[in-house]
Amino acid sequence: MLKNLTPVTPRGEATRRKLLSAAEVEFGVKGFHNASVSSITTHAGVGQGTFYLYFHSKEEIFSNLVREIGHNLRQTIAKVEVEQHERLDIERRSLEAFLNFAQEHPGLFRIVQEAQFVDDEAFRDYYERLAGAYCQALTRATARGELLPGDAEVRAWSLLGIGHFLGMRYCLWNRRMPESHIVDEAMQMIHYGIAPRAEMH
Repeated sequence: MLKNLTPVTPRGEATRRKLLSAAEVEFGVKGFHNASVSSITTHAGVGQGTFYLYFHSKEEIFSNLVREIGHNLRQTIAKVEVEQHERLDIERRSLEAFLNFAQEHPGLFRIVQEAQFVDDEAFRDYYERLAGAYCQALTRATARGELLPGDAEVRAWSLLGIGHFLGMRYCLWNRRMPESHIVDEAMQMIHYGIAPRAEMH
């Protein structure tokens, strides 16, 4: 097993993050196979030899990047949990936070989807950690009486799907945040479902 290359100084950590930021751009634009260690180091403004002080290979920095993106996204959503109190308000703010994140990280969808073929463990970890945290939040909200009883895991994956495809449709393809009425429509469906009101009783 390869030894984990962990920076031991703040300067080293800054260089590592510079490489990860460059990798996000290179992988996001070119894809895993067309990006290279040399293109990453050129973008980061460091020597190619410096790369190998922090990562063993292109595959390793890619896997680290997927996990880093997942961690940052979960932190972004967690801040919403702290700032909001009612679950349905949290749902809207979390959706908006994800869409903003997708807008700020244009390579997000390509990188995460390619992970399925480069590092399936990192690919699954990205979604399972996201869904796991979401499931726990929904379970807590249900216990507080803010949501109807139901399967929190199924709900978590379903709600993640809404955010994922809205992000792909608007942030990735249109390169912009969706207008507020689009988020309104998504929240209307989350609040009430899609059945006619008479059939809900």
